[in-house]
Amino acid sequence: MTLVKYIFKRFVPLFLGSLFFFAFVLILVDLLMNLWPFIQNQVPPATVFRLMALYVPKTIWYSTPIATLFAVAYTLSDFYANNELTAIFASGVPLAVFAAPLLIFAFLASFALFFFDDRIVVPTYAKKTTEQEVVLNKQKKLNNDNIVVLSDFGSIIYKADHYDDNSQRLEEVCIVVRNADKTLYAVIRSISAVWRNEKWMLSSPTQYTVSEDGIESGWPEESLLDRLNEPPETFRNNTVSVETVNVREAREYIEHLRRTGLPVGEAQSVYYKKFSFPFILFIVVFLSVGLSGKTRKNVLLTSLASCITAAVLFYVTQMITMLLAKFGYISPFMGAWFPVFLFVIISVILLKYART
Repeated sequence: MTLVKYIFKRFVPLFLGSLFFFAFVLILVDLLMNLWPFIQNQVPPATVFRLMALYVPKTIWYSTPIATLFAVAYTLSDFYANNELTAIFASGVPLAVFAAPLLIFAFLASFALFFFDDRIVVPTYAKKTTEQEVVLNKQKKLNNDNIVVLSDFGSIIYKADHYDDNSQRLEEVCIVVRNADKTLYAVIRSISAVWRNEKWMLSSPTQYTVSEDGIESGWPEESLLDRLNEPPETFRNNTVSVETVNVREAREYIEHLRRTGLPVGEAQSVYYKKFSFPFILFIVVFLSVGLSGKTRKNVLLTSLASCITAAVLFYVTQMITMLLAKFGYISPFMGAWFPVFLFVIISVILLKYART
């Protein structure tokens, strides 16, 4: 127990210091990128400070893995440089057992990072983005023109000339209804449609169907009108990014894509990434244990260089697998989790050949 306390006594200050440093750098970069727009729009300093404060959770989320990697790599390398681990190994304690408290800490912290992202990072970053767009006059209009939307798993297709989000109204609506085998069943035309009572209320609608006698027209069937329940959010000029919403909203958005017959590969891989990314903490501790002790000189520079190199390699690998998942070459699950599995294997190999 005394040895565990000693490890964390050396590790925690380094972790907190590097976390603060990396988070501060990210905040500074974001501030510098938006400094001139803030000046042009005469944004008050208090508002700028609030926006930066809302960005803090996101920077902590980004910085935690690399801060953990650096702190563990430096701590263990410093133990090597000061010959402290020589006594540990001489007493019969292997490196894996000695580093086990850090591995357990990283495993538990991975779950904490997931909930931190879902409950705190997502809402604060969304609020920061929204408020920043307002003060910089970059609000995105939700009205939309020339809309085509698939609904009910491709059985219903909406076409409208314009959507007004304030009144939740569609103009010049044409609705194509298809059978289960995707053949044409009917076409409904209407001057406009208004969202009322969880469905679209059509103005002066006419239904056209093909029969043996030719094309017949008349009032739409009530059963068809009841199926016109695609939410207004679908018609907005607004693209949802799975990365910027919480897990529940991401799952609902993916179900919406499936229902409308749109591709779900990219969104689903980003959804799985929400679960895989926190386990980077566990991976980086593994990597740090394997990379430590490679040299007794320039421990700070060696630890910093090794952790940055490992982090870059992981993010590049993940970027490649996410692209492969987006274009359907691999499954969305593997797109998100393959880098995790790969680097766990690499970490185990490094740990096997680490100096003991």
